[in-house]
Amino acid sequence: MPIHGSLFTDHQENASQDPFSHQNKKLLKIQMGFGAVYAKTGSMVAYQGDVRFQNTGAGGMSKFVKSAMTGEGVSVMKCEGQGELFVADQAKEIQVIYLQDDMVSVNGNNVLAFSGSIDWDIHRIQARGAAMTGGLYNVSLRGTGYVAITTEGEPVALNVAGGNTYADAQAVVMWTAGVRSDIRVDTGGLKSMLRGGSGEMLQMSFSGEGYVLVQPSESVQQGSHAQAGQSGGGLAGGLGNLLGN
Repeated sequence: MPIHGSLFTDHQENASQDPFSHQNKKLLKIQMGFGAVYAKTGSMVAYQGDVRFQNTGAGGMSKFVKSAMTGEGVSVMKCEGQGELFVADQAKEIQVIYLQDDMVSVNGNNVLAFSGSIDWDIHRIQARGAAMTGGLYNVSLRGTGYVAITTEGEPVALNVAGGNTYADAQAVVMWTAGVRSDIRVDTGGLKSMLRGGSGEMLQMSFSGEGYVLVQPSESVQQGSHAQAGQSGGGLAGGLGNLLGN
């Protein structure tokens, strides 16, 4: 007997032939005919054709050492072959950008996939507050190609050129080249919290030329040490050190 209902028509595969295209807000389709791509380890949900996967871990010994020291980084798998690859990360929303000889600084936990032509590394965030926090680190993605990142909910891109911009460190996902970052400490934040205020003690400040992407959730986890509840590296770990955990 035939199956009735709109399930298969409402959720048909997106026919786009672009290298990176949304299947929907939470599922990304990658056309493998354009060369190798790197995707977050464990992010594959389906593929059609002949796609091969190679676990590259932290991306080499130097990056492994940096990741171990800082708590920041990204575990990726190299994907090669022909066909279509579908990736996702716990039903988070996916944002796609195209870099043309450019660079973005991204929370490592938010990196989903990027073209094989994109180079990534762990870099120290230049901020006056870093001396107090023991070091702040992010992942830089540089070159020409596609980058897909995840956000919890629909983000907002803030143009910092109009003046200083401030954001909760746990909501910041990414910023573009030309943006300068720093840490702003509200010394009255704890008193404010005890008196019934917001208690937002630690914020990131941004200036320069470019955009900062923030998500509508204060749940950004920076680095594996922060995720494990340790005070080691990464932005959250550094901020935890400043607070004394």
